[in-house]
Amino acid sequence: MKNKIGHIFCLALLALFSQTQIVAAQSLDDLRKQYPDEKAVFLNRVFSYDITLKEDKPCVESHETQQLAFLTQNAAAYMSGYSFSHSSFHQLVSYNAFTRSADGKTLRVSNFKTSTSKQSFVFYDDVKETSFNFPAVEAGAVGSLDVTWHNTDPHLLSPYYFTSYIPVANSELQVTVANDIVLKYYKLGLDTGQIKVTVNKGRKSTLYTFVYKHCPADQHYDDAPSYAWYSPHVVFCIEKYKDKSGNTISYMANADDLYNLNFSYVKSGNAMIDPSLKHLTDSITTQVKTPEEKARNIYKWVQHNIKYVAFEDGMGGFVPRDAALVYNRRFGDCKDMSSILKQMMNLAGIPAYYTWIGTRHLPYKFSQTPLPLVSNHMICTIQLDGRYIYLDGTDPTCVFGMPSSHIQGKEAMIGINDKTYKVETVPVPDKERNLFADTTWVQVTPDGINGQIKQELRGYFASEAYGKLMYWREKDMNEHMKNEFSRGTNRFKLDTFFIDRTANNNQIVLKANFSLPGYGKKIDDEYYLNLNLFRFFENQKIDFPKRATPIEQDFKFIKKYVTILELPKGYKINYLPKGNTFRNSACGISINYEQKGNKIILTQEYDNNDLLLTADKFDAWNKALDNLFAMYKETLSFSKL
Repeated sequence: MKNKIGHIFCLALLALFSQTQIVAAQSLDDLRKQYPDEKAVFLNRVFSYDITLKEDKPCVESHETQQLAFLTQNAAAYMSGYSFSHSSFHQLVSYNAFTRSADGKTLRVSNFKTSTSKQSFVFYDDVKETSFNFPAVEAGAVGSLDVTWHNTDPHLLSPYYFTSYIPVANSELQVTVANDIVLKYYKLGLDTGQIKVTVNKGRKSTLYTFVYKHCPADQHYDDAPSYAWYSPHVVFCIEKYKDKSGNTISYMANADDLYNLNFSYVKSGNAMIDPSLKHLTDSITTQVKTPEEKARNIYKWVQHNIKYVAFEDGMGGFVPRDAALVYNRRFGDCKDMSSILKQMMNLAGIPAYYTWIGTRHLPYKFSQTPLPLVSNHMICTIQLDGRYIYLDGTDPTCVFGMPSSHIQGKEAMIGINDKTYKVETVPVPDKERNLFADTTWVQVTPDGINGQIKQELRGYFASEAYGKLMYWREKDMNEHMKNEFSRGTNRFKLDTFFIDRTANNNQIVLKANFSLPGYGKKIDDEYYLNLNLFRFFENQKIDFPKRATPIEQDFKFIKKYVTILELPKGYKINYLPKGNTFRNSACGISINYEQKGNKIILTQEYDNNDLLLTADKFDAWNKALDNLFAMYKETLSFSKL
């Protein structure tokens, strides 16, 4: 094995030197002309996999080669620092990096530092990151990196993304498979037509090559979903293979194979019933009559008493811990919380199942790409009165019967037993269930306006509010609430506020008193006042058709804002705007004015029917905003009788 690895390493070095010589032939001026606004560009990003059979099992080695050309003198400030990752599933075999200076000198990297690649939301993570700095970075220099890994579990092959944070002149995936292995692949994301695929079958192996030339740099948008939704990439897997006896072994051919793999992680868990957990379950369920009430009590207990922490520790990232352990130490990850929910529900006589699911961070479906990458999350599904209810233990503000917002609309793989599973789609709550209703009562003062506010939040709006209140510190509460209630101008002053909580997280009412100095204009005996205290979506027109990346919405909703102006005594309305209603495929907008006695009422309503606003609706969105902005400019006037 050592000899083979050394041979691969030597070949990689030769390839690196030859490719850098080719790069040198392309002048710095040519690169600057081709990429005038860039400090650096990838000349080559080539990721290769070698998939063979060893002892009748798939074996995978992977290798990456990169050449990074620096185009400006100050590129070092942005680009010299570099890194690559590895873990127990992607074991590091060899690596090498060097800079080829503009005058042809080779300067090797000798100082590599390895540390835990711990993300902010992960309690423990076994992914390591090895970092280094390319030496002598200057205009015309080329940094080269070469890394080889051993993939310990061939079920877990990572997608290849062609684009990067800077342009890539040549982005390439190469997969070599033994002819006894059948490879399956999917081209996903936008612009997949740019990916050219060739298949060359040899006597012992077949080479699949995927090439994307002149990849533009990724465009970042704060309101976009994760890059898996739009960045062009290839997902691939071992579909099946033939063993030495000529038998065809199904590997990742369909959802059955995936479920067999998933179930292998959970089949041996919770073999024993913990007496203390049984006692707890009985204590919170014996006094209620219906299975639904029992399920509600169990879910609420887990939400309030088990703290969520994230683990990524080799196989610990796949295998749930026993419910008794989770109960005793009072914390766990998504799998652990599913484990204790499942055990407690079963103890209470409620059918409950482990459920694999992908959050909305991922675009994949079990019905389309039945692979481990479809699910990055685990929940517990229960069955009540013939319907499935999806319980996410990691969401402390989620309301029983309503899925947590980050799994709505996603396919769920529900594990019934060792042989049976179901793939169901988590429902998306209708917009009517997510209501934000804001009412403002306004009085005119000599200095501006003041008044009262009442906000009623339901559905996901309420859950979000409860989530904020859980983590806001008391000493910062006034500033937080000022931001929540703010309207009109930045001179808004919050005088007092009150929070009316309900018994569950499905509704909350917030109240406040405010003043807004300098708002409105008085000329002689006539007042001019714009009642549009909220001007939503300003500066949110989409750069269409330049932008193709979709826009992610948190959930479907209705937002309703009512502003009620009480006319001063002895005053009459001179001009009352007409308002308008506009609705198309992207959104619905309504602004309406009416007079009732001495009160002027402005009602603004906005609704959203999409979780993902795609490019085919961008033009409709911009037209809706054009209509809205025109209505925002309307000002009413009133004067003395």
